[in-house]
Amino acid sequence: MRLVGPSGEQVGIVPLAKALELAQEYDLDLVEVAASARPPVCKLMDYGKFKYESAMKAREARKNQAHTVIKEMKLRPKIDPHDYDTKKGHVVRFLKQGDKVKITIMFRGREQSRPELGFRLLQRLAEDVQELGFIESNPKQDGRNMIMVLGPHKKKTEAMAEAREAQAARKAERQGGAPAEEHAEEPAGEPAEA
Repeated sequence: MRLVGPSGEQVGIVPLAKALELAQEYDLDLVEVAASARPPVCKLMDYGKFKYESAMKAREARKNQAHTVIKEMKLRPKIDPHDYDTKKGHVVRFLKQGDKVKITIMFRGREQSRPELGFRLLQRLAEDVQELGFIESNPKQDGRNMIMVLGPHKKKTEAMAEAREAQAARKAERQGGAPAEEHAEEPAGEPAEA
């Protein structure tokens, strides 16, 4: 077998008995790293430490991983301006967090014969939030509903990092930034007026 030493140096091709003897001498484990190679490759290492470090790397990778989330916002074609602003605010918040937003316009009764109303509403919403997101899926009619998907310009990981920085800044401001108000103490001998 081909043997790799504890610090990554090539020991060379050695018989199994010699490799096991070296492993005992260094007080390390003999681990097969490439079984399909000819000859097989083995390495001298502390296997417990190796497993622990690889588990820690996997945990760190999961911690920094961002899950793609699709938020949904439902509207009606005859939406009140104030309600539209509220829904738009939710869409803006979702896009700032790095999430995709699926906007659904629900048509009822005779509204189904006027799909252009829903299309105009979706276009208006896309224009209102164009600095935060882009149209990932153009508006399309799906039975009684019209659906459009907006994607954020920022990736989820960037949005998460920004949120962490903002939170740390707020925490630092609360702890050290606001000076405590000084209260002047009255002399001990005189009573305070009520």
